[in-house]
Order: sequence, then structure tokens, then C-alpha cells
Amino acid sequence: MKIVVASSNKGKIKEIQNLLPEYEVVTYSDILGKFDIVEDGKSFKENAIIKAKAVMDKLQKIEEDNFIVIADDSGITVPALNNEPNIFSARYAGENATDQENNNKLIMKLKEKNIQKTTAYYTACLAIAYKNEVFTTHGWMYGEVITQSMGEGGFGYDPLFMPDGYDTTLGILDEKIKKKLGHRAKALKLAIKIINIILK
Repeated sequence: MKIVVASSNKGKIKEIQNLLPEYEVVTYSDILGKFDIVEDGKSFKENAIIKAKAVMDKLQKIEEDNFIVIADDSGITVPALNNEPNIFSARYAGENATDQENNNKLIMKLKEKNIQKTTAYYTACLAIAYKNEVFTTHGWMYGEVITQSMGEGGFGYDPLFMPDGYDTTLGILDEKIKKKLGHRAKALKLAIKIINIILK
């Protein structure tokens, strides 16, 4: 059974592979090549389902039923910034923005409000598609964002995010700690339960 990840984000793919070592994890582009998916949902859940269904529809035309599609939509929310960037996290500074560009915009927005540190949280929604069924799970990680980048580990906004209970960012924290705390890891733990039920 293949787990097909509906993402081309190398950071997300690596994280999912590390969390699902007992399965063969491949990206959708390995099988289908890259294609654009219009993420026009109004929530992480809607966008995750859109991605899962888009990949599932194409796979069903060329593959048998020996695969499960996992699609992730995730991002960071900062209540002090009117809940930005939320579902626009990956393109906060514009389409095809780099992590650094997105981080720079978040820092700029915080400084405009004279904020050095404020509450924030990550959300991850996973859509698990198998045959004609789609299931979803969620995970959250709470903490604070700061205006000084710390560390080069992780990806996305990790160098700016300090999880609750820690005085440093995800850009510095050990991978084992991040695996325990992470929003995607929490959503994946629930997704694994669904996958195991599917495969029984």
C-alpha cells in the first residue's frame, strides 16, 4: 500500500515520511508529475480536501486501489494580526514566496504594531482519501511568535515560533521535541488510526 502525499513541499514530505516509517511514502509528483491545484477553500479543512480529491481523481485513472492519498493544509495564525496569515501562510508575501519572504512580512506586520512577541498557533488539517471516502484530522500547536529569527532548522515560520513551555524557537529545537509537539505530528497520529482501520 502506497501513501501518496499531495504536496511538493519538501519539508512537509520529509516530516510525513519520518512519521510514517512503516509505509511506502511517495509524492504525487513521483507518479503524476506536477500539476496545479487551485486551493480556493475558506479553511484548512476545505483546502486539504480539495488537494486530496484532486490527486485521488487523477490516480484513479492510472492506478489500482492500492494507495491512500494524504493531503495537508497547515499554517500559522496570529490573533494580534487579525488572525493573519492563516490559510495564506505559504503565500503571505505573494504567490511562490519563499519562507524568508513570508517570515520578513510577518516580522514587518508585528513591528508595525510595535509587537515584539505575541500569542500564535499552528493548525494542521490532514485529509485522508481512500477510494470514494475522505476523512480529516486536525492538530494544533500553541505558543508565541517573535520578531527575531532564531535557528535554521525546520521550515516555514519555525524560526519565529516559540512553542508553549520553551524559551527558544522551532528553528533551534531538536527534531524529537518537534515531533512530539508538532501540529502535523498530532494530526498524523490521528490519521494513522484511520489508515490502520482502512487497511484492516
